[in-house]
Amino acid sequence: MLLPLLSLSALWGFVLNLTMGDAQSLLRANTLYQTIGVTSTDLGLQLQAERVRSAEALTTRELTEVLGGQRARTDRAVADFKRAVTEAGDSVGDDLRLSVQTLNAALDRLGSIRSDIDGGISSRLAGLNEYNRILDGIFALYDHMVSVSDLAIFQQASSLQGMGMAREYIAREHALVIGALADKRLTEPETAAFTEYAASRKFLHARGLAGLDVSLRRPYEQVFATEPFLTFATMEARIIKTGTPPPAAAAWHDAVEKLTARLDKIGLTASDTLASRTSEAATATVIKIVLAGGLGLIAVLASIIISVRFGRRLAGELAGLRAAAVELSQRRLPDIVARLRNGEDVDVRKEAKPIKVSGSAEITDVARAFGSVQRTAVRAAVGQAALRQGVGQVFLNLARRKQGLLHRQLALLDGMQRRTHDPDRLEELFRLDHLTTRMRRHAESLMVLSGAAPGRAWRKPVPVIDIVRAAVAEVEDYTRVSVGAMPVSAFDGTAAADLTHLVAELVENATIYSPPDTGVQVRGDLVSNGYAIEVEDRGLGLTPEEYARLNALLTNPPEFDLADSDQLGLFVVARLAERYGIKVLLRRSPFGGTTAIVLVPRSMVTEQTALEAGGGDGKADLPSRTRKKALAVVTSGTHAGLPRRVRQSNLAPQLQESPPDPEPEPPAERSPDEVRDLFSAFQRGTQRAREEASEEGP
Repeated sequence: MLLPLLSLSALWGFVLNLTMGDAQSLLRANTLYQTIGVTSTDLGLQLQAERVRSAEALTTRELTEVLGGQRARTDRAVADFKRAVTEAGDSVGDDLRLSVQTLNAALDRLGSIRSDIDGGISSRLAGLNEYNRILDGIFALYDHMVSVSDLAIFQQASSLQGMGMAREYIAREHALVIGALADKRLTEPETAAFTEYAASRKFLHARGLAGLDVSLRRPYEQVFATEPFLTFATMEARIIKTGTPPPAAAAWHDAVEKLTARLDKIGLTASDTLASRTSEAATATVIKIVLAGGLGLIAVLASIIISVRFGRRLAGELAGLRAAAVELSQRRLPDIVARLRNGEDVDVRKEAKPIKVSGSAEITDVARAFGSVQRTAVRAAVGQAALRQGVGQVFLNLARRKQGLLHRQLALLDGMQRRTHDPDRLEELFRLDHLTTRMRRHAESLMVLSGAAPGRAWRKPVPVIDIVRAAVAEVEDYTRVSVGAMPVSAFDGTAAADLTHLVAELVENATIYSPPDTGVQVRGDLVSNGYAIEVEDRGLGLTPEEYARLNALLTNPPEFDLADSDQLGLFVVARLAERYGIKVLLRRSPFGGTTAIVLVPRSMVTEQTALEAGGGDGKADLPSRTRKKALAVVTSGTHAGLPRRVRQSNLAPQLQESPPDPEPEPPAERSPDEVRDLFSAFQRGTQRAREEASEEGP
């Protein structure tokens, strides 16, 4: 909208400038005529008169008072001309200024010309030619003064200038004849000059008459038909033919004076007429400029006002549309998506209301298009939510079925372990038990991804060391994991299973992404904000950008993408941490690997005094199978890496026998009977722990 207005304004300004240029040219021409034109005309007449008197003085070699008086009048005309040039001021353009300077230089030589005449140095023709050069400068000035844009006025001014130059040639002929009348002869150069003057005069008269219009030409035609001009023409032809001055000097004087007087009068009248025409043309042009410029200005202003009003209305309509679009994109759609994430049902018809805006057809069309986009987006969001919910239900159903099967498998393994006394078979069953436990954790990961609550929970707090040991027991490469000493504390039993799962995922990630011949350190400590658990590996670590990306995922987990399963464990950790307000941070280890820091909030932590007040060491709160796996991780190994346990270490105090003697140092090699007895004791201890857990219940 702004571009058309600027173009229209620029076009109006360009046309106005052109028209104003024409008007200024006409006004400038009129100013020049009223100042330089009038004074230069008078200066030319005075120089012509002085030239005639100087021709007599050059012939007679006598200075008369008449010549002196004429020189005084010429000097006044020169002063008037120079003053008029000053008054013209800025009307004198660069082209005219050069002609004025040339004429002033010629006028400055007038004093030396007079001195030569007075001293008798110049010949008659040479003295007259000096005056002719000054007058040529005046007519050159006239040529540059005729510079108007109106073609008709320019043609008339040029023709009048030609008629004025013809009058100058008559004056030159007269000056030669006046000088020749004194000594009754014309020299050969003077005769040639006279002939040249006469020919130029005839040519200029013919061309001038042809160029003038009827009103300006008729006075000249009338003068050329009078007796003075006819007499002058006859004597002019005789002088050219004979080369001698006319015998009747009085007749020549009378004819020339009458002819030049009439020509001067006609020239003055014609100049005034032309000046009036120029002024009228300039006035008419100014009126046209005022009308055209005013109407154009009104049109431009009207266009601006209409455009501004239309622009404001359009801006208001666009602002309303923008506000509706912003509300849709920043409030309504995010709110719908958030509700869908929370599992709420969303009515597409109710939520995808049409965008209500008023305005032009284009605005309403855009609003309808936005409404269509809104409905499509809401439908897509509902469809995606339904898809995610369906996938979550599939995950949950599969996880529950798998978990049920795994629980049954674990029960079968327990029975098989109780009935087995063969050490090799017991070792294989123990490994299968470990594998089943890991499979149960993966099934629980599916439940976490589906958003379901954990299936295992305990009423009492669970010691931190037991949770960490149980987490380590669910890792395949658990033999590389070393658990350091930890302050006696416990976590809320309702979150024990999820915390075990979270730590297990981090420990497994540490074992996977570190060399197999390196260890993984797990340690914990009470801090001001809760309980911190650190999992440190000796791997290659990550780049700062990758740490930043993973920490962002752990802090604000996005929607689970089925296509991105490379970091499924970290996503499960992020979901579990978000569920309980746990902070998980990954950073580079001083040893070059990665350290995962888990900060459990203070609200979930029970310190040592609370545990002691509750009685016992808290181990009965951990499920028997989990405690068994934890013991397998943290105790020293025996044959084939199996755990070595102490008799009656997990019995209640009242059931324990007298303190057993310290066990002797085991021999380097055990017999098969000793190994069988060892596994039988391990089985009996496991059975007692399972019975204790079943009595308390989850």
